Amino acid sequence: MAVAPRSETSQTSRYEATQTEWDRIANTQEFKDLMATKKAFIVPAFVFFVLYYFALPVLVGYAPQFMSIKVIGNVNLAYLFALSQFFVAWGIAWLYVNAANGFDKLAKDIIAKAEKSAGGK
Repeated sequence: MAVAPRSETSQTSRYEATQTEWDRIANTQEFKDLMATKKAFIVPAFVFFVLYYFALPVLVGYAPQFMSIKVIGNVNLAYLFALSQFFVAWGIAWLYVNAANGFDKLAKDIIAKAEKSAGGK
């Protein structure tokens, strides 16, 4: 299915900052707070996911008897753990989408303030 290209009239107006304006925005406390808020979510989520992801091969390698415990029929803990990684990834993605909505609100406030100060010049 081909996607029609967007026309110039259908695009919404975007605030375009010069390098000087960008530097000024990047030095504001609001922008620093936004970056700190994003970092407070992204770093722990990343660390958790990496640890969870690599726990499977580590456990299979160092605790094979434990991971080979049958749970349902021929399904063992290792298979369930591997399947759970999909759900964990989806859960983290869902949490990020919800957190990103808050990040977007903060970013829109920063942009509105920058537009207001640029318009007042």
